[in-house]
Amino acid sequence: MTELLNLLFNPLPNGIMTVLTGMSLLYWVFVLFSGNGIDFGLDADLDVDSEIGDVNDVDAPESGDVSFFSKAMDFINIGKAPFMVIMTLFKFVGWIITIASSIIFQIGKWGVWSVLILIPIFIVTYLLMHWFTKPLVKFYHNLGYTGEESIDFMGRTGKMKSTISEQKYGSAEFYINGDMIRLNVVSQNGDQINYDETVIIVNESKDKKIFYVKKEYTLNNI
Repeated sequence: MTELLNLLFNPLPNGIMTVLTGMSLLYWVFVLFSGNGIDFGLDADLDVDSEIGDVNDVDAPESGDVSFFSKAMDFINIGKAPFMVIMTLFKFVGWIITIASSIIFQIGKWGVWSVLILIPIFIVTYLLMHWFTKPLVKFYHNLGYTGEESIDFMGRTGKMKSTISEQKYGSAEFYINGDMIRLNVVSQNGDQINYDETVIIVNESKDKKIFYVKKEYTLNNI
């Protein structure tokens, strides 16, 4: 038992990944005892699907560039399966790779610098997640999961996480019902909206994958 605990928390990368994975385990234990079950996993999804659907129902640009973040999330199928499920799997896979790496490469000898091994591990884990999440996508598809939030986003305010103008798409974060949700957004009238500026949602595409925003003026930014 002592040897197992030592492996789980030493060297430093093992300890970091053990704590992160443990946090996800506690999250799902809470979900289990709260009685929400799998529905909670569905509701906790972040709508970051980067596919651009039919937007003919609104007066908006015909095309645009999907943000790098949205493309990155789409690569590991977030939006096609719940965010928390995928993130838990990401941590678990990264944890296994970290433990294996600590044994194979004897990274305990690196001291504090051993934490740098997490960089390539996260990259490898991210690439593997594209394939590891495919069974999850199929599973949730069979459950009828669409990745769409049953939330009325109209009038919601949030912070830009990229700069948008004209026909360029970007992303913004909105704090809704205790969750931080990142959405694909585009400027309603083509005006430039800068990173970290406050915006308000004024319209959405028919498939609710693109949201049209305008800058919200307050006493702080007038």
